[in-house]
Amino acid sequence: MVKKKLLAAMIVFLTVAALGYSNIVSFKVNYFIPRAQSGPGWPDSLWTSEFENMNYTKSNFQDTSFGFAYEYLLTQEFSLVFGLDTFSKNKSGYYKNYVGIELDSGTWAFPNAYQGDFAPMHRLNISITPAQLSLKIAPFGRRNKLIPYAGAGVGLYLWSIRMQGDIIDFSGGEDFADLSGNNITGYPIYQVDAMEGENFGKISFGYHVFGGLMIPVANRLTIDFEFKYSNAKGKFTSSFQGFGPFDIGSYQFSLGINYWL
Repeated sequence: MVKKKLLAAMIVFLTVAALGYSNIVSFKVNYFIPRAQSGPGWPDSLWTSEFENMNYTKSNFQDTSFGFAYEYLLTQEFSLVFGLDTFSKNKSGYYKNYVGIELDSGTWAFPNAYQGDFAPMHRLNISITPAQLSLKIAPFGRRNKLIPYAGAGVGLYLWSIRMQGDIIDFSGGEDFADLSGNNITGYPIYQVDAMEGENFGKISFGYHVFGGLMIPVANRLTIDFEFKYSNAKGKFTSSFQGFGPFDIGSYQFSLGINYWL
């Protein structure tokens, strides 16, 4: 509840400032690259489970998105930036090493060396919306033909994840005999529609750093090239309990248009 109140207050403040008190308004097209950390350092991560078992990779979750920011100038070199970005990606994939077979005892997953009835698969939807506050510095001022800048700050990250389709329960294996009399292990397949972050979404705290270059192209108008690194972790509390922290950090490349008020 406290996090939701803080987020609501931040959004209201940003909107009011953007309408009347900011000095630069920016609209951006982003290329959003989720960090999606996985592997030995993240053994209980949902990302680790997905990348080990499904046919998709990190690159499949990269996509374009849109952002809005406004900047309040403190001096010629320093400013406060309030930004809101959006990202949502829906990706379907199948289990790489298993096929699904219908038996009298239920639906089971067996190694794909066998002929299956279907390919077990599910869809994963990830949504991340960072609302960020930053301190920005333009070390050479803002009256040049090229305006490099850098900055850092903190943010509230609204996020949600939904999984729909087949899921293999690798904790519930049973032994079966194939037509040649060989023992094989099968795992039950269940239908799931699991959601974490319903309605308003879950909220996590994080930080970010960025750097870029503004290029004046007209009176009160600049083109903006920017790279931003964000670090944030989500915590599962309902549908995905049993998994560890969920990496919602990102790398982001942006092309924007800045209008100087």
